[in-house]
Amino acid sequence: MKKFLTRAGSGLIYAGVIVGSILGGRLSFFLLVMLLAVLASIEFTKITQGLRGERKWMTTLDIVTATALAASSYADLLYLSLALFLVRFIAELYSREENPLRSLAYSLLTIVYIGGSLSLLLYCGLEISLSLVLAMFIFIWINDTGAYIVGCQFGKHRLFERISPKKSWEGFFGGLGFNILFACLFCGLMPEWWGLGSNYIFWVGLAIVVTMFSTWGDLVESLMKRTLNLKDSGNMIPGHGGILDRIDSLLAVAPAVAIYMAVWQTIAEWLSI
Repeated sequence: MKKFLTRAGSGLIYAGVIVGSILGGRLSFFLLVMLLAVLASIEFTKITQGLRGERKWMTTLDIVTATALAASSYADLLYLSLALFLVRFIAELYSREENPLRSLAYSLLTIVYIGGSLSLLLYCGLEISLSLVLAMFIFIWINDTGAYIVGCQFGKHRLFERISPKKSWEGFFGGLGFNILFACLFCGLMPEWWGLGSNYIFWVGLAIVVTMFSTWGDLVESLMKRTLNLKDSGNMIPGHGGILDRIDSLLAVAPAVAIYMAVWQTIAEWLSI
């Protein structure tokens, strides 16, 4: 019971910070994304390369570069992040790393996986709609809840046993069903509040995209942790693990939703929807 209460309490605080930052407007949302970028980059470099000794200044450069790239949708920092990226490659020449290629690969992964994905999250919120970002988070949470409930009750067929033995196809379709249901409710009952239109095809499509890439995002992080022989990416959030354990789905959903919105806008213009 104590473990459950700890998990529930920290989860509510995390969700409250997320929702409050989005509803607070552009600046608070920007600060939220920057916080996620810094914390996730630190955590990822810590579990892959460490933050001590000779590597410390290089991993610090990775964190700064990833954060600058994440901020590029809000501030004109794209060229700065590219310059830092170039400096990181040159810096490896002066390192005594036994496997410099592996070091560069982890650096690239930190910058693209975290910085690039969060940059697109910021783009979705600032250039499209903060309501879209809120919908993304809600669909991710609904998918997790639906998959857990249905998977626990009816899960028999493993979804990806090699990577995540507990996930089932029943749980996946349970999460998908929950998301489609709530997408129809959002569209039918309060389309004006969201400001994303009242087209059921759009909402159901968004629910499907978030469900699929949320699942893939979770599996990708599970693959990383399994490769690194880790149970959790960290212990920052009591009962939930690290910050990467909480935003793993988001890091795949944000780029997918950005593409979905671009495709939807093009199709809507063609068909005059």
